[in-house]
Amino acid sequence: MPLFPILLTNDDGINSPGLQDLAKSLHAKGHPLAVLAPLTEQSAVGMKLTLRDDMAFEEHHEIADRIRVDEEVPLRIFSLDGSPCDCVIVALDGGMRAWAPEIEPWLCISGINRGPNLSVDVLHSGTVSAAREASLYGLPSVSVSLATYSHQNYSDSIEATLSLVERLSEVLERPRNILRPEGSRIIPPKGTDSDNIQAWFLQGNLFLNLNIPEVWGGSLQTVPLGARWYYNATDMLDKDSAGVAFEVGAARIVDEDIEMTDCNAVGSGIASITPLASWPQNHPLAVPDEVLAASIQMGADGFPSWL
Repeated sequence: MPLFPILLTNDDGINSPGLQDLAKSLHAKGHPLAVLAPLTEQSAVGMKLTLRDDMAFEEHHEIADRIRVDEEVPLRIFSLDGSPCDCVIVALDGGMRAWAPEIEPWLCISGINRGPNLSVDVLHSGTVSAAREASLYGLPSVSVSLATYSHQNYSDSIEATLSLVERLSEVLERPRNILRPEGSRIIPPKGTDSDNIQAWFLQGNLFLNLNIPEVWGGSLQTVPLGARWYYNATDMLDKDSAGVAFEVGAARIVDEDIEMTDCNAVGSGIASITPLASWPQNHPLAVPDEVLAASIQMGADGFPSWL
């Protein structure tokens, strides 16, 4: 496998086992690695940005010492007192160039998240939003989630992530579109053959969302988003003299049983890979409908057919 550099972030924070376990596994494979993650948990913050407030930035040598496998392979680990998207922007728009110039990432991985990011979750998720932000900046990206809260054993999720990284290694190259110096003037072809779909991914206009089920048998499916519904999502609390407060967090989650969707795959013990468009539908760089439809075509091994 070509040992390309990787930017790693998340929304569960710098001390998350999912982040640190994945970092150790990627470094053990020989990937130069720059980690920039939120200082604290930032789940469900979406694409929140911190404006006008200073964000503390810190390098974590003690975490790097625990994770490092090979002294010859670059590894730098930082935290930022901001959101997942703040981390990506700081990393790509000058932060890594100033603090870790030896690592120029070819890929951003956001995760491994604790909990699913299926269906409509992709709109709220800090994990998915960080991958989307990296894509907007022109860096190919993947978001990864362990789709359960029942345990924190990330071994299956790491195995699935490494298999996807290995497959991506066949198409990844040094990014030529970081910070998008040509704006929207660079638009990939609209054809649906593999080379064209790869171009949409490599230029950051398409990214991948990977979910691994609670118990994984090793199978993968490339599928579109499913239909997930949240019921009884608010709880009103009587705070006595302090008045009334509300909590948001669904008491009941219902996934529609629609075959060949991410919800259905994960519910069946299969890891789901869902290509997602980085830009809104009416943006100049929006993925054409026919390209997006072709991007979710699955090969015999479950990976996207264009990989």
